[in-house]
Amino acid sequence: MPKSPTLPSELVVAGFHALSDPLRLKVLDLLRDQEMCVCDLCDDLSVTQSKLSFHLKTLKEAELVRSRQEGRWIYYSLNLPQFVVLEQYLAEYRRFSAILPARTCRS
Repeated sequence: MPKSPTLPSELVVAGFHALSDPLRLKVLDLLRDQEMCVCDLCDDLSVTQSKLSFHLKTLKEAELVRSRQEGRWIYYSLNLPQFVVLEQYLAEYRRFSAILPARTCRS
């Protein structure tokens, strides 16, 4: 009996939503190499702290980033295990690629 498709979890949906914004992708790219203070992120991205806070909140809700407070500053870093969850979700589609017929465009 074929396996019935399951709906993605809310966290997977939140993850892909978080990845859908160019500014959030830039944040993730900056955090790829190191943890960064919110003030440095603002400077590197040339955005206000209020605008960046909105995007960081979305990334945190999707569990793509972690934060820690040190004094009055908040530092952000990637939460790599959550990226693995998204990658595993997408990997499920790879197993169908061999059985799907090639599609041709109709003019």
